[in-house]
Amino acid sequence: MQMLSKVELGPATRTGGHAAGRREQPRVSRRKLLLAGALGWGGLTLAELLRAEAQAGLGSSRKAIINIHLDGGPPQMDTIDPKPLAPVEIRGEFQPIATRIPGLTVCETMPRVAELAERFVFIRSLVEAAGRHDAFQCQSGFDEKSLSSLGGRPAQGCVLARLLGSPADEAPAFVDLMLGRPLVRNSARPGFLGPAYRAFRPDISRMFPRELEDGMKKELAAKGAEHAVQLKLNGGLSVERLQDRADLRSALDGLRREVDASGMMDALDRFHQQAAGILLSGRFAAAMDLDSEDPATLALYTPPGSSDTSPHTTSEGALATRKLLLARRLVEAGVRCVSVSFSDFDTHSSNFPRMRHLMPIVDHGLAALVTDLQQRGMLDDVSIVAWGEFGRTPKINGNGGRDHWPRVGMALLAGGGMRTGQVIGSTDRTASSATSRPVSYQDVFATLYHNLGIQASSTTLTDPTGRPQYLLDHGHVLDELT
Repeated sequence: MQMLSKVELGPATRTGGHAAGRREQPRVSRRKLLLAGALGWGGLTLAELLRAEAQAGLGSSRKAIINIHLDGGPPQMDTIDPKPLAPVEIRGEFQPIATRIPGLTVCETMPRVAELAERFVFIRSLVEAAGRHDAFQCQSGFDEKSLSSLGGRPAQGCVLARLLGSPADEAPAFVDLMLGRPLVRNSARPGFLGPAYRAFRPDISRMFPRELEDGMKKELAAKGAEHAVQLKLNGGLSVERLQDRADLRSALDGLRREVDASGMMDALDRFHQQAAGILLSGRFAAAMDLDSEDPATLALYTPPGSSDTSPHTTSEGALATRKLLLARRLVEAGVRCVSVSFSDFDTHSSNFPRMRHLMPIVDHGLAALVTDLQQRGMLDDVSIVAWGEFGRTPKINGNGGRDHWPRVGMALLAGGGMRTGQVIGSTDRTASSATSRPVSYQDVFATLYHNLGIQASSTTLTDPTGRPQYLLDHGHVLDELT
């Protein structure tokens, strides 16, 4: 695959009338007038984006990433790195089970992944965790303090929106479904790229109900009750009225653009243009409608005897497996990166009953997703990663739980054309530290970028000071997988 390399893309700038003239065609459709002409061509370095896609050979590619955050930090020894010979206060209640990979065992709560082990990569030596209780490192590869004076590092999905997306697309490049509410725990931030490249965050809380933690409830309350994203044209809003509003907005925005130094005006243009595309095509809204899915596929993503009840108030219900079906549908609709979360792995207490409920949900969902993508001929194009912000303590605490353990964690990879069916890295007898082949978060991101044809070590984005910033500063592609 041809790799995207040595491409420097700067902040969005106004291209002006000459760019619009260059793109004129003898006949311009009503939709193109709405999406482009009514707004001018402002706020979009489209030529740069098209050049980048052409160089990468990704213009018509269906390659994408599904990033699954195991929210709270999954216990490595209770998932893919069981330690049956460790003392009881470390090994816990679960037993190891054999997989399709000779010599590899996983926890008994993962029977479906064990059956499909040849389609997964088991990373047992994930290191360099920042130790923070959010998903930012799992979305970017960086600590949130990196380049904080410039706005921070962008999440990978935001990078892909910058490199591969366009406001004229019928689906956004990056959709963040983590926690299912657009106004809490914004872990997938655009950083120094600015607000024009932030994630699209629809509200799926009615589809997948889950009790929020107290801190998240306060975040949501502070931002107001109305936070749903409308994905279809309101019955009282016609295409003509939408175009009239676009004309008026463009005229008013033009009066202020020259004095705007924040990039917000360009972002508003991009958001409005993309929203118009989403509304008019209906493609994205259709992808979000699971009621239209084939009943046989719905059954594939439905655990046996499942219900939406949970023994722990902040854990997922069993039907949360269908979040991964939603992610697959979004990729089919043209989304480049989808972030999904499963909560709550923050098992400071009652680790074993909570894991006994939660891990089979993740296990079933992962197996269903890989099987579904394989059946549709999409698995080689879609890279899957499942991981958390850190591991958990080898020793069980007095509340029957496991606490935070940034020293080593776990990750699962699948798809993306990778060489699966292997284990990378190992830990000591208590799963306390990596003893071979340590893998950093950035190594995983370098591999994910590679799967999309992007060479992270030589591709740069220009920060607000005009300096080029590499996508990663030390990550290396996992050679075992290429």
